[in-house]
Amino acid sequence: MRILWTGIAALALAMPAAAQTLGEQVKAEMPSLVDIYADLHAHPELSFHEVRSAGILAAEAKRLGFEVTEKVGGTGVVAVMKNGPGPVVLVRADMDGLPVTEQTGLPGASKVRVTTDEGVDTGVMHACGHDTHMTSWIGVARLMAANRANWSGTLVMVGQPAEERGAGARMMLEDGLYTRFPKPDYAIAFHDAAQFPAGKIGYTPGYALANVDSVDIMVKGVGGHGAYPQTTRDPIVLASRIVGALQTLVSREVSPLDSAVVTVGSFHAGAKHNIIPDEAKLQLTVRSYTDAVRDQLLDGIARIAKGEGIAAGLPDDKLPVVTVDRDEYTPSTYNTPEFTEEMATLLKTRFGEARVVKMPPVMGGEDFGRFSRDDKSIKSMIFWVGGVPADEYAAAQKDGRALPSLHSPFWAPDAPAVISTATEALTAMAMELMGKG
Repeated sequence: MRILWTGIAALALAMPAAAQTLGEQVKAEMPSLVDIYADLHAHPELSFHEVRSAGILAAEAKRLGFEVTEKVGGTGVVAVMKNGPGPVVLVRADMDGLPVTEQTGLPGASKVRVTTDEGVDTGVMHACGHDTHMTSWIGVARLMAANRANWSGTLVMVGQPAEERGAGARMMLEDGLYTRFPKPDYAIAFHDAAQFPAGKIGYTPGYALANVDSVDIMVKGVGGHGAYPQTTRDPIVLASRIVGALQTLVSREVSPLDSAVVTVGSFHAGAKHNIIPDEAKLQLTVRSYTDAVRDQLLDGIARIAKGEGIAAGLPDDKLPVVTVDRDEYTPSTYNTPEFTEEMATLLKTRFGEARVVKMPPVMGGEDFGRFSRDDKSIKSMIFWVGGVPADEYAAAQKDGRALPSLHSPFWAPDAPAVISTATEALTAMAMELMGKG
C-alpha cells in the first residue's frame, strides 16, 4: 500500500504546481501522508529517544532536496532549503510521544512498551498528537519543494525532540540552531486540539501558553510514635499548612488581572498508621504568563515554605527545602500580535471566517516559545487545529458528554482532517511570507 500511495504522491509532485491549487496538491498527498501517520502513530518514542521518528523526517527531507543535519540537540533534525534571496522561515514539529498506554481500541493503536530512563515499565502513545505534527511537517516540506518556483527565501524545517520534557527547543538552540543554520525572521507551528471540531483553526495573539515550572518541596521533621506526637515535629502537619498557605499566592498576592496557577499534584509521607515520619514531599506545578508573575510565585513558594517551618519551631538546618526543576522549565509562548492577526486574516481568507476563530490563552505549556523568546526580531505564531471527529463533537455537545483531552489514553483525533488542514495552513503561511507575488 505504501508503494502505491508513494507513487501517487510522486506523480502529484511531478505535475506543474500551477496546474493545481494548493488545496488540490494537499489532497493528492493525503493517501501517502495518512500512511506515514499510521506508521508514526504505531511506533511512538519517548523524549530524547526519537531516533526512528527523526530518521523518517530526515529521509523524506533529503529525498526532497533539503540540506539535512541530524542529531541537533540530541535527536533533532534541521532541514534547510535555500531558494534565492528573501526571508528565513522556520517551520517546527515536535516528535516525542508520552508514557501512556493507548486505550482507544482502534486498529493501528500503539502497542509499544518500554522501560523509561527512570526504570518504569510503560506503554508509549502519541497522546498529544505529535504524530500529526510530524506528518504535516512532511506535507509542508513536500509542497514547498514542489512549489519552489513560487517563493524566494530560505526554509528551515525543524524536527524537535523532547517537547514533553520542556527541553528539546532549549537543547537545539544550545547546539547552535541559530548559529550553525540560518536564523529565522519568522517561526511558525501548530498543535492539534482536543476541545473543538476537526479541521477548525484557533489562534491567540500575545500570550498563548504558559510558563510551566515543576517545584519540589522537601519538608523535614522529627519522626516518632503516633501515640506520642509531643515528642515529634510532624512533617505531615507542616506540609499541610504549606499546602493551605500556598493557595493565598493566587488569591491574595497575584493581581486578579494576571493569570496564575499553583497546584500541589503530589503529597507523599509516611508508611504506617502509627508512625509519624521524618519527612514529607510535595510536588507542584506552577503556571503563569509573564516573567514578573513567575518570579512572584516562585519567591512566594520559597517564602511560605520557610516561614511555616520557622512557625513550626524547626531549626535552620531542618527548614523545608524548595527546589525548582530548571531543566524541565517551559517558558510561556508569546505569539507576535500583529503578525498573528495578519496570518489569521490569511487563514480566514483561505478557510472561511467560521473555520478560523480567536481563542483565549491556555495554561498548558509548549516550548515552541523558546524559538523567539530571546530575540524579539523573530516574529512567531503557533496555532491550534481541532482534532475531535465531527460526529463525536456533535454528540458531546448534544448530551454533555466529556471528550478525551490531550494526554488521555483515549485521545484519537481525526488525523486526516488535522493533517490536511495543518499542511495547507502552514504551507500557505510560508508561501505568503516568501511569495514572489
